[in-house]
Amino acid sequence: MIKHPHVNKIILLIMVTAISALFLTMIRQFLMAIFMAGLFSAMTIPTHRWLTPRLNNRENLASILVIVAIVCLILIPLALLIGVVISQAVHVSQSVTPWIESFVEEPGALSKYISKIPHHEIFLPYRDMILQKAGEVVGIVSNLIINSLTSLTKITINALFNIVIMLYVMFYFLSTGEILLRKILYYLPMSHEDEERLLLRFTSITGATMKSTFIIGILQGGICGFAFFLAGIQGAVFWGTIMAILSIIPAVGTAVVWVPALIILAIGGDFSGVILLAVICGAVAGNLDNLIRPRLVGKDTEMHDLFVLFGTLGGIALFGVLGIIIGPIISGLFITIWEIYGDAFHEYLPEVGSLGTEQAKTTDEQVPPEE
Repeated sequence: MIKHPHVNKIILLIMVTAISALFLTMIRQFLMAIFMAGLFSAMTIPTHRWLTPRLNNRENLASILVIVAIVCLILIPLALLIGVVISQAVHVSQSVTPWIESFVEEPGALSKYISKIPHHEIFLPYRDMILQKAGEVVGIVSNLIINSLTSLTKITINALFNIVIMLYVMFYFLSTGEILLRKILYYLPMSHEDEERLLLRFTSITGATMKSTFIIGILQGGICGFAFFLAGIQGAVFWGTIMAILSIIPAVGTAVVWVPALIILAIGGDFSGVILLAVICGAVAGNLDNLIRPRLVGKDTEMHDLFVLFGTLGGIALFGVLGIIIGPIISGLFITIWEIYGDAFHEYLPEVGSLGTEQAKTTDEQVPPEE
């Protein structure tokens, strides 16, 4: 047996890394469900702590009641909404595809619609290109619908399975989560202050992101969906849900949907619908993000818009729809860990003065004053 302490520690670290990597690889398909269970547990732990003493300190019963509340208040309404969205998506695709095909088969129909637009002569030279792109859109939409319907059953089964895993894990997180958290923090080679800082940052960003995402999404999606309903656009619930999801993206958000809809209404000569969408979606819903988000998020958890933008887009690219929530959290932890690095190594890091000041002074000294 090797008695050298450093060799023993190196071998132990190698074994810990290898077995941990093997374990994480083995449960990788459940990691997202475990992560979401942690998010919901962090948000509902105050409710669990409030219920526990009122139920004679029966933590398991309090956990069950919290999970039942989540199922009744979030998951069941969400499932009903998804059912309505899917039915309206199919209806929209069935109505939009023939509409575009009519333009492709009858080029004169497009010229008729374009003639209703002010200064329409600008668009007439591009009619053939518009028809070509419209034909490509028909093919893309048709293939997308077929592929989506084919994989819908598989996606539904996987989603239900992950939800069950999430709720099961969440039960134990609520009941014994503090013990597990203390054990995890014990194995981290960091000071208690830094651990508390990361944990506080994680919980604050999680709460702020979830709160701002859902509230702003519901408000903007509901207002824009209502505007679509008033404008007579089919599938208002479907489009409202899409805009609620897109509302998390800064600067762009719901405009990805309502601006093309406004253009289509203008081509069709429905200028009352154009005014409705411009006022309700553009002026009202478009300013909700700037008015409400600072009050929901708070100064302690605010991040620069670029971190929010790239965190959201990168999170969606890496994690799918859940990246809307996970992306900003990772961005916030990225900022926090660099702040901790700056505090830990501040004695080795040089001071940074005002950039360009010394160069400006030197240049001023070299230029002689005018006589």
